[in-house]
Amino acid sequence: MSTLIKIVIAAFLSVACSIGGVHAQQHKEIKSPGMNGKMKMEAMPSVIPQRPEDISPLLYGEKIPMAVLPSASGQMVDLSKAISRKPTILVFYRGGWCPYCSRQLSGLQEVLPELEKLGYQLIAISTDTPEGLMQSAQKEKLSYLLLSDADLTLSKQVGIAYKAPKGYWEMLPKTTGGKDADLLLPVPSVFILDRTGTIHFEYMNPNFKQRLSPDLLKAAAASIRKNL
Repeated sequence: MSTLIKIVIAAFLSVACSIGGVHAQQHKEIKSPGMNGKMKMEAMPSVIPQRPEDISPLLYGEKIPMAVLPSASGQMVDLSKAISRKPTILVFYRGGWCPYCSRQLSGLQEVLPELEKLGYQLIAISTDTPEGLMQSAQKEKLSYLLLSDADLTLSKQVGIAYKAPKGYWEMLPKTTGGKDADLLLPVPSVFILDRTGTIHFEYMNPNFKQRLSPDLLKAAAASIRKNL
């Protein structure tokens, strides 16, 4: 059975119980006293999943890997240092060329003031080059931080990268500046992290057309804020 068949929801089953996910039981096991934040991070997979349903993402209680990524302006950003400043909502999306991603980015901008009132910062990561990030920021009028994972090194470490369908093979070298040599895409994902980078909530869906709604994100963020 594949690792991810349905939507993954962790740490917020009471609000999003209608969504469900195969990791619900695993979430309960991982939450045992003394284990949070002490699990060993899985090594980058040597075999890339061929389907989005087969990814093996990091789970509740594990930490987002260290990475230094370029922003829309080309400035190199230490992700760990950025996360250490305040609780973070970390979003992985495919690219500004994806209409579902653009709609998600716009929705995130709309709820950003409320998320900031809760004490969060928002960081979104995609396969786009810094130039592509800048285009998205200007088009959608985004004020939060966009970072480029064009070679998908971080996406592979997080366990959400998979082989892109053939229909994307001609486009991806152009949108990633030639860095996506393996022709990969990330499964769109949302993580809520504490200041150590530990995962307290995650959402991902192999169907890239289905995204976490801004209202559910706000509810999840508010529910777990006291634990961060």
